Amino acid sequence: MENQVQQEAREEEKRNLALVEAALYVSGRPLDLKTIGYVLGTRSYRKVKALVRALTEKYAQLDGALEIIELQDERYVMQLKTDYLPKVKRLSIKPLLSQSALQTLAYVAYRQPVAQSHVALVRGGSVYGQIKELRKLGLISAEKLGKTQILKTTNVFSDYFNLSRNPRLMRRQLVAIFDDAGKNGEGEGESEVEDDSESQ
Repeated sequence: MENQVQQEAREEEKRNLALVEAALYVSGRPLDLKTIGYVLGTRSYRKVKALVRALTEKYAQLDGALEIIELQDERYVMQLKTDYLPKVKRLSIKPLLSQSALQTLAYVAYRQPVAQSHVALVRGGSVYGQIKELRKLGLISAEKLGKTQILKTTNVFSDYFNLSRNPRLMRRQLVAIFDDAGKNGEGEGESEVEDDSESQ
C-alpha cells in the first residue's frame, strides 16, 4: 500500500513538473509563482516554488540549449542559452517590432517617464505611429498631461524583454545592453538614447 502511495505521489509530481514546463514554454515570457500556481491548480506557494526549483535544476543537469532562470521578484523564464543564439537567430520568427519602433521603445524605457512630444522631437514625426503600435501591444502606457502624454513602459514590456520592473534597475540593465551592443558593432541607433540622457 505504501509503495502504491509513493508511486502515485511520484506520478503526480511528474505531471506537475510537466505542467510547469509547458507553462514556461508556451508563455515565452517570465511567469511569477502565482501564475504558475494557477496552472497547477494550487495556492501553495511552497509547493509551486519547490516544483519550479526542481525543474530549474533538471534543466541545468541536462546541459542542453534551453535553461530556466530566476528573475527579480521570483519570476521564472525558459529561454535559449546565449551561446546558441548566434547560430539559430536567423531561424526565429519575424521580429515583434520594426527596428525603428524598437529604438523608440528603447528610448522611452531609458528616459521614462517622458513626454510624447519630447520623444517626437528626438525621434521624428513618424514616432506617433510607432507609439500607437507600442501601446496596442501593451508595451507602453500613456497618461494625458496638458497637450501631450507622458509615456512609460509596462510590466508586459519588462516581462517580455526579461528586464526589471524597477525603472532605476531597468535603466542600468539597458545601459549594459547598449554597451554590449556597441562593443559587438550592433548598437546603431542606441547612441541617440544615451547622448540625450541629460537633455531633459
